[in-house]
Amino acid sequence: MPENDREPWEYWLHIPNDPRAVTVSRHTLRLILTAHDLPHLTDTAELLATELVANAVRHTKGPAALRVLWADGVLRIGAWDASPEPPDPPDPAVDTDREEGRGFTLIRACSDLWGWQPLARHGSRGKYVWCDLVAA
Repeated sequence: MPENDREPWEYWLHIPNDPRAVTVSRHTLRLILTAHDLPHLTDTAELLATELVANAVRHTKGPAALRVLWADGVLRIGAWDASPEPPDPPDPAVDTDREEGRGFTLIRACSDLWGWQPLARHGSRGKYVWCDLVAA
């Protein structure tokens, strides 16, 4: 079945503010994509999810959530966190071989589109940062 003909689906993974949540999120995403027969998106999707969830856990004090959405041939990966502060913009001068400070530079380079929006969720303020991968 062509990917654009697949039915839309969505998953949320609620995660604590714990660095181990990054690994759990990455493994969960791999399982989701495998179950939906999208393994060719896994490597890039894992990199993007890792950066989004790591930022949510590292830069905020509250809980977070990973959202994975498939619709119309586009995989959207997003992270909600409790901080209403906008993410730092990508810096094209960042060395992507560094361990830290490269998150949004990688997200911008590896995704087809990305953005963020303020968000209220379960009575808490926060933000939702997302990126899209168009299935080719």
